[in-house]
Amino acid sequence: MAPLLLAAILSTVINNILGQPLTSSGGMALFWGIVGLTSWFMGQSWYGLAGMGLRGKRPLFASAGFAVLGWIALLLLRIWFIDSQEQFPTTLATDFFFLLLFESFSVQLWLFGLVFRSVADWRGPLTAAVGTGLLFGLAGAFFFRESAYMIYAPQLTALLYFVAWGLFYGLIRLRTGSLLGMVLVQALQALTAWYILIPQLPPTDARAYGAFYVGMGMVYMILMWRLWPTEESDYRV
Repeated sequence: MAPLLLAAILSTVINNILGQPLTSSGGMALFWGIVGLTSWFMGQSWYGLAGMGLRGKRPLFASAGFAVLGWIALLLLRIWFIDSQEQFPTTLATDFFFLLLFESFSVQLWLFGLVFRSVADWRGPLTAAVGTGLLFGLAGAFFFRESAYMIYAPQLTALLYFVAWGLFYGLIRLRTGSLLGMVLVQALQALTAWYILIPQLPPTDARAYGAFYVGMGMVYMILMWRLWPTEESDYRV
């Protein structure tokens, strides 16, 4: 809880010093940036880089490879179910920087780095994967910028989609021992599906988002079934 509490306190102090609240994106960047930085120092002092899931080479490529399966499926279903506007954004570099550094790296460093490693020591690796996956899904549903589209679908359906996404990433972290591949793929997934392909609002079909979330949730469940560890040697804590 320390990274969250410190981020909440420092964000409030900085806003008071500035005399006016930051923009929505600025506020999120400040909050998650503090969470990520705090998690970095705590995890580095307790577990080291490898223990936090900051591993390169084979673990990184394995992590990215599994996450890419989810990205490809999401992009195909996104194109199939949800219509896009006929325009091209002009702030892609800024958007990608925000997504990569704050929504992806900072959140995952806190959850799949610090929290995962702590819970794995306390209650076991599988509990850590499921627990941090649930937390990631809730964080995405309430704080990620793509969650703004949840209003066009039944709320429970949309929430279950985010939770399934988090559990999928939690199992990737458990099976590969690295979060770096997931960080990169998450940012690219959000950029391509919601920033390059800008959804047409309001949607032409009121059921489009509900069908998209249900379909993607089923894909995540199939991928989780394939990733589920069958023996202790499958763990990469």
